[in-house]
Amino acid sequence: MNKKYISPIIFGFVAGVLMVVPVIKSLGCCLLLPLAAFFSLMLDQKANNNYEKLDIKKGLIFGLITGLVAAFFGTFFDFLITLITHKNDFVITFPQLVETINSFPVDDLTKEEVIKILGGIVDNITSSGFSTVYIISLFVNNLIMNTIFGILGGIIGVQILNSRNKNME
Repeated sequence: MNKKYISPIIFGFVAGVLMVVPVIKSLGCCLLLPLAAFFSLMLDQKANNNYEKLDIKKGLIFGLITGLVAAFFGTFFDFLITLITHKNDFVITFPQLVETINSFPVDDLTKEEVIKILGGIVDNITSSGFSTVYIISLFVNNLIMNTIFGILGGIIGVQILNSRNKNME
């Protein structure tokens, strides 16, 4: 393994673990991933004792890696907890989701089909602790959101670290 990408892997793992902690998970994409990407850049600077101007490309790459690792581990730990407990946020909030779907301005047949599909996912989770559709959709969602916010955090992190390093000179 290439050591130059160890810090985004470490902070991606940490973010993935924190994504399943109940209170922290609500801040996952908006705050947790940008901070993880920022701290991965900061750790890389400290580990290499290199405080030269960072390139935006490095921020993009570190943010992307942080987001990908967080998506993988966040999905894995969510899957594991769901498998063990046969519950997750989707199962718990399903009644409110049904109310929301029923308020949509679409025909009743479409509403019934959507609720039937989502109800099948809930049934799978509560009976066996596993739903293929849930895991795939969770992974795709985590992959998209975590990489976007990881990249944003990497870009912002480069700007912050460059201005901080300039002030230290």
